[in-house]
Amino acid sequence: MLKVSYQILRIIWKLMTGAATMVIGLFLLSGLAMVIAAAFFMEEQVSPEPVIPDGSALVLAPKGIIVEKRSPVDPFTLYLNKIAEIPQQEELLLQDIIDGVRAAASDDRIKLLVVAPDSLERAGLNQLQDIGAAIEFFKQSGKVVIGFGDSFDQKQYYFASWSDEIYLNPMGSVNLQGFGIFRLYMRDMLDKLSINFHIFKVGTYKSFLEPFIRNDMSPEAKRANGQWLTSLWDGFCADIAKNRGLPVRAVTQAVNNLAINIKYAGGNSAKMAMNNGLIDGVKTRAAIREYLINLVGANDAGTSFKRIDFNDYLTGVSKEFSPEDCDKGIAIIVAQGNIIYGTGTKSQIGSKTLSSIIRELGEDDQVKGVVLRVDSGGGSAFASEIIRQELLLLKEKTGKPLVISMGSMAASGAYWFSADADKIFASSATLTGSIGIFGAFPTVENSLARIGIFSDGIGTTNLAGSGNPTRTLPENLKNAIQTRVEYGYEQFIDIVAQGRNMTTEQVKRIAQGRVWDGATALELGLVDEIGTLEDAVAAAAEMAGLPPDSGFYYQEPPSKAEQFLKSIGAARAALAGSNLSVSEMAHSLISRFLPGYDFLANRDPQNVYSHCLLPGSVLSF
Repeated sequence: MLKVSYQILRIIWKLMTGAATMVIGLFLLSGLAMVIAAAFFMEEQVSPEPVIPDGSALVLAPKGIIVEKRSPVDPFTLYLNKIAEIPQQEELLLQDIIDGVRAAASDDRIKLLVVAPDSLERAGLNQLQDIGAAIEFFKQSGKVVIGFGDSFDQKQYYFASWSDEIYLNPMGSVNLQGFGIFRLYMRDMLDKLSINFHIFKVGTYKSFLEPFIRNDMSPEAKRANGQWLTSLWDGFCADIAKNRGLPVRAVTQAVNNLAINIKYAGGNSAKMAMNNGLIDGVKTRAAIREYLINLVGANDAGTSFKRIDFNDYLTGVSKEFSPEDCDKGIAIIVAQGNIIYGTGTKSQIGSKTLSSIIRELGEDDQVKGVVLRVDSGGGSAFASEIIRQELLLLKEKTGKPLVISMGSMAASGAYWFSADADKIFASSATLTGSIGIFGAFPTVENSLARIGIFSDGIGTTNLAGSGNPTRTLPENLKNAIQTRVEYGYEQFIDIVAQGRNMTTEQVKRIAQGRVWDGATALELGLVDEIGTLEDAVAAAAEMAGLPPDSGFYYQEPPSKAEQFLKSIGAARAALAGSNLSVSEMAHSLISRFLPGYDFLANRDPQNVYSHCLLPGSVLSF
């Protein structure tokens, strides 16, 4: 008997030690993989400052997307993607582009700028306008800008339009289409699935939830969307016409008369673009290379023109709002993404995270003012109010100036916490307003009943179990939520009225969830000035009695994962914004498959939202 017991204990001990060995082995392998990833990024990211031959061409060829703040980066995942040859989404900071182009204007080593944007995937209209202003600054130094591409979509062409000369590949085209907003509507599908999507909203133009309750866009939404789309398109055409020396109507005519224009060009899209004055000529890649050799000379190998790539050039450029350059000044916070109650991820605006940053800056004696750079369509109403309360406390407790700089969008919840600022700057292409509230709660009791599943039980009140999506939503709860939404709307109206020195009636006339472009918002009093981030920083500095160039970007403290990787020598650039959490990965998946709806993954405590769908996911640009 003792021998049998011994054998059993011996087996159990072997299993335990084997399992422990396996766990330790996996841990060591994971650590080794992290070290390899770190070493990989040391090799990939750390490079010496490049040598720039005199008379070089600076080549600006942005790939991927232009952003206000980099997305979270997981170095280990990037390393695995590199091994598997999985292409990674590339990003380029808007401020980096502006800084690089402006620096090149006074750099004697740079003779001209080459703009080649045909690998640009996504950018805001306002961002391209800011880059265009930097290119204009470059041209004022007497230097030339040459644009070239194999083919252009309309955002890429808009980017290139600031060039002195634009050349297109003979097989290429300039694909102008106009602006549009198109969404999928699923009322019939929800009916067929017997899903009850309970909607609570205030605002005639609050169309965020229309896809769930209609099969088409409502007349009110078409009217409102048509207003700001037309305004943005008019500005787009006016910029191109000015840059190209064309009549404003020429751009729209190039689109509307496509069939006639392409027939006149004999089916040749590049020739059609030249006929319409959109380009200066057609050149193959070899021809544009020879053309640039004639302008700046050949490289040492004689294989191409003297050049420096933009990313390489940036390594030697002083950043406009670098924290290292300021002992004190105006702190710039970038608030980008959907507004989430709680911490959120680094590509969201978490109420707890942003509030902590605001509080920290308020307590820092070296910080004399705050500029909040906002690029958001809104989200949780509760979270928006928490952020607003912290911003009010910053103003009232410290007296530090608070200025809002709006990016591509600052609407709904983002406008909620912006309204009380001392000053609001927007681009003419910013989408803002959308002053409205909604609640949404789907239940699937009928769907389950169709397959023979039913929910039943007992509770102490008539609301017990009502938060369960498998049960019918009680009428008294429906009424309560609608009343709460209506209260939230009136609260939103009062916030805007007080913050913008308007009467509630004035706000109500421009509210109802309606979206406005920046130029119209200025006329309505929703913003104070049309201007850039630089203008917003200068205004805050003036209020604080500082020089206009006193701004610096607030640097978020590194995560534990970042600290670990940095401790083993990973490059700083590779780790900016790194976050290896499960929540980050979940958010990434939701954002990829349901763009604009990821805020629903983090529920508002009261199921009440102030949100306007981000333009990048619905605006055809």
